[in-house]
This record gives sequence, C-alpha cells and structure tokens, in this order.
Amino acid sequence: MTFPVLLHVGPLTLHPHLVFETLGYAIGYLVYRALRARTQDPIPEKTRWIVLTAAAVGAAFGSRVVYWLDDPALTWAHRDEFAFWLGGKSIVGGLLGGWLAVEWAKRRAGETRATGDLYVVPLALGLALGRIGCFLTGLADHTYGIPTTLPWGVDFGDGIRRHPTQIYESLFALGVAALAYRIGKTRAWPAGVLFLAFVIAYLLYRVALETIKPGPFFYAGLDGIQVVALLAAAYAAWRLLRLVRPPGEPG
Repeated sequence: MTFPVLLHVGPLTLHPHLVFETLGYAIGYLVYRALRARTQDPIPEKTRWIVLTAAAVGAAFGSRVVYWLDDPALTWAHRDEFAFWLGGKSIVGGLLGGWLAVEWAKRRAGETRATGDLYVVPLALGLALGRIGCFLTGLADHTYGIPTTLPWGVDFGDGIRRHPTQIYESLFALGVAALAYRIGKTRAWPAGVLFLAFVIAYLLYRVALETIKPGPFFYAGLDGIQVVALLAAAYAAWRLLRLVRPPGEPG
C-alpha cells in the first residue's frame, strides 16, 4: 500500500482525509436526524440549531488551540506563518471546544436541559470514519504510532512498521457507538449521563493511546493532549457525579 491512498471517483482524484472527514460529518448528521425523529426529542428545533452551530464554531477553535498547545516548540517556531495557525487540528480540542461553546450558547438561550446525549452515537461514528481518512493519509497526518514488531504494524512509507493508532481509535469509536446506541434505547439514566460518560471514556482512552504515539511529551512526561484530556475528564467526572448522586446525598 502506498500512502497517501488517493481515491479515484470517475475523473476525480480525491484525498482520503477530505473524503472520510466529509463522510463523517454527513453520516453523523444523518444518524442524528434519524435518532432525533425516533426518540421524540423534547428540545425545540431552534435550540438544536443553536447547539449545532455553537458546537461547530467551538470545535473549530478548540481543535486548533489544543493542537498549538500539544507542541509549544513547534508552534513557536512557526509563529509567523499564517498557514500554520489555520492548519493542524486535534479531535480532543474539537470535542472540548464544541462542548464549552454549547454550554455558553445554552445559557444565552435560557436552555437548562441536557442536550448532549443525542449526539453521542453520531459523534462516535463520525470519529470512526474520520480516523480512516487519517490512516489512509499516512505519515503526513502525524497521527501514527511508535514503531512496533506486532504483526499488524503498518509501514506508512518510511520503512518502519508502526502502530496503526488511527485504526485503534476508529475501532474504539465504533464500539462506543454500538454501546451508546444500546444504552440510549433503555433511557435508564438521567439526561446528560450518556454524553458525560462518552466524554470521560474518550478522553481517558486518548490519554492511554498517546503513550504509543511519538510525542512530544513536553509537560513532565505527558504531551499536551494528555494534560488537557486529564483535566477535562476530571471535570466531566465531577459533572457526572453531580448528575447521578441522589438528592440530599453528601458530596
């Protein structure tokens, strides 16, 4: 296999990252619409559009901030390059940026109900598809793992067999989507629990996954993504405990 794996559709030659990222957005949205119709969502359509818009803007900004923080030396070295500031993205940053923006937008709109549960399955499916594009892009995407002797190690073009961490993450996301779908059908938990559990699971998974990626580990043996993920997971866990703790139970 030669990377990047370009996709040919009729006379067009398409980059895999663009194709699978677009598929992730499109399929995620279609699944969201189907789930919303099936669950008789109590959140008004106008509020849902406010939430989606805020999530998109927040994710775009957050994904870049965490990318800049992940390697401060690289960011500083390219500080005068406008293209760099518009470049790389972090899924962890996108998730957290979108979450924060939604919380702000809901407060402005006077919406106090939890809105995140409906997005868990679409987010997980979109992530799974997007990471396939990262894998097919190869070394240029900078999402590969460290060298490995395991039989499924992949040579992305530099003669070194590496952990296909993009595929690991894609499989993890598919598993999360299946589990979240099953749990969501039961409606056994208070609104908001499913989303917070997803956030915690994904962030802790990323902390673990980063240990088999090249780094740089700039923050006392951790990389920027791990630091941000740990802090955000702790906050999400606090929010989750507040949600599931029976009224009147001491904290």
